[in-house]
Amino acid sequence: MNNPAPGWLEAFALTVMPWVLLVNQMPWVSVIVHLLIAVPVVALIHRTSIIVLERLTYSLPYSRRLVQYGHRAAGIVLFLVISQVILRSAPESLPNVATARHLGALALIAALTWLGVRFVRAISHTIIELNPADVPDNLQARRVQTQTKVLARCVMAIIILIGSGTALSTLPILRQIGTSLLASAGVAGLVVGFAAKPVLGNLLAGMQIALTQPIRLQDVVIVQNEWGHVEEITGTYVVVRIWDQRRMIVPLQWFIENPFQNWTRSNADILGTVTLWVDYRMPVDALRQEARRICETAPEWDHVLCLAQVVEAGERAMQVRILVSAGDAGRCWDLRCRLREALVDFVQREYPDYLPRMRAEVAAEDPHRVAASKDDTSLS
Repeated sequence: MNNPAPGWLEAFALTVMPWVLLVNQMPWVSVIVHLLIAVPVVALIHRTSIIVLERLTYSLPYSRRLVQYGHRAAGIVLFLVISQVILRSAPESLPNVATARHLGALALIAALTWLGVRFVRAISHTIIELNPADVPDNLQARRVQTQTKVLARCVMAIIILIGSGTALSTLPILRQIGTSLLASAGVAGLVVGFAAKPVLGNLLAGMQIALTQPIRLQDVVIVQNEWGHVEEITGTYVVVRIWDQRRMIVPLQWFIENPFQNWTRSNADILGTVTLWVDYRMPVDALRQEARRICETAPEWDHVLCLAQVVEAGERAMQVRILVSAGDAGRCWDLRCRLREALVDFVQREYPDYLPRMRAEVAAEDPHRVAASKDDTSLS
């Protein structure tokens, strides 16, 4: 009876022997095979872990956002860690193994830096999402958003600096250069300090603004006689959206060193004034009642303050100031324009003779003085 086992073994041996010989002649093949096997293993572990973590963190906003933002970077970190284990297990006699380990370490540092940045961004976006600013009373939300965005950018910059420094410190040539420069560290420190003064100043100013909050996102400010809203706060500058849709770029340090107006520092409510010059015969009470009527029909008025007073009396006319309140600067501007137009129309329609006018008095001349002047003319 024929036995098929020897034929099967012979076929298997003929199939395996070339690969064994190839591995012996090319030692890198074994490492590459292990790395290729690690790819589907890491993909399977990564996919399974993501499914489990998404279900576990469904009701946890911070943890869920961390999983959403960091799963790709975490998968790359896992693969690079396994790759480092494989490379560290390779024999020292393997050609260029030290270079491969070094490149793998640099890639792992870069992936860890990316993972840290993604985690910080996930936390900051979650905080901003939990504190929306599109509500009527958004003072607390704007405060939290400003602190979160500025501090998140500072933390991400620090993480990138740490990652870059760690990666560069693994290069022997940079370590040698650093050792040789230790003798001149004092002069180099002064040069670097002067060169980095604007960057470090803006970084410290950003942290100070985040903690003390002289400005916040969507604050109404007047910067260098320009009225606008704080649209964006970055790590180095502030973008102010001016009323005519222009953008003013102001360094962070400028807000620490220079005075400026913040109309919404403590709350969004603001007072506005409308001034009118009218004749002294104008009844102020009628103007006061008309201003009240206009405010009550205006949708911009917050029903808090509408006050008319004579604030100045000149030689030709008197000045009436109407003080009104609104929920924010935009509504206050519209209310002032509406009130000014309506009051001018009211005075023109009801009291047209009481607008400011120039007065002059014509006095009759003395007849004896006229006769004397004629006599002097005839004698001459």
